[in-house]
Amino acid sequence: MTLFVNRLSQLDASLWCPQRGLIGVSWYVDAELDGELGEDGMLFDFGEVKPWIKSRLDAGADHTLLVPTRAPGISVSECSEGICLRTSHPYSLEVRAPRQAFTLLPWAEVTPERLADFLARELMKRPPPRVSDIRLRLRAEVFDGAAYTYSHGLKHHAGNCQRIAHGHRSRLHIWQRGERCPALETQWARYLDDRYLVDATDVIDQAEFEISPSLTSRYRAEQGRFQLRLPLERCIVLDSPTTVEHIAEWLARQIAGQTGLSTRVQAFEGIDKGAIAEVRP
Repeated sequence: MTLFVNRLSQLDASLWCPQRGLIGVSWYVDAELDGELGEDGMLFDFGEVKPWIKSRLDAGADHTLLVPTRAPGISVSECSEGICLRTSHPYSLEVRAPRQAFTLLPWAEVTPERLADFLARELMKRPPPRVSDIRLRLRAEVFDGAAYTYSHGLKHHAGNCQRIAHGHRSRLHIWQRGERCPALETQWARYLDDRYLVDATDVIDQAEFEISPSLTSRYRAEQGRFQLRLPLERCIVLDSPTTVEHIAEWLARQIAGQTGLSTRVQAFEGIDKGAIAEVRP
């Protein structure tokens, strides 16, 4: 007998892509569980499936940096913060953070299919009673319109959002004069895509005059010390924490200032959540 639960949970993370570098991802998590029926006529109580799987994903890959350790130009070593990740291709990146901020995978590239199989195997190390197999599917949200990926870290967050390199794949809606503006949505989504959003107060070094300009961000949070360095061109510096509330407000201010029109922005943080801000020039 197989029990299935679609959209059981969501997984938000950043990953290192050999082609694109640091990107954010947001996936629905679908699950199938095989096993024998109990005397109650059930394989597994639906009310227990979701929290059991979600709690293990939240304690594992969710809100981490997914690292394919066999990708070209990657090195991983120990450091005083915990783990130091360095890359050279497609660009130079260094992340220093506690161990729980990373999911290290012995692959050349991270794909949702391979990650789903890995996570299912991890769940099967301690399966619930009567469950003989677990299969997971990770899939991106499908929608019409503009989308972008970004990575960030929130030092004041009490949970795993404090990790300096976690991310999201997000929709973007913009209104002016009471109507959606697809052209503006596409323009700003392209500008934001695959960028790292950083709070100006966390920047300790911004070397604009080097041959390869870079930015270094550092902070201490409840889980430990975090530091990230990457090319300046991959960063967008905000004068505030990079919460979705501030991202929506920053976008509305930028767009209203450039167009001279009142602007309403609905910025998503991954799937089905986010913030709305409205600014008048």
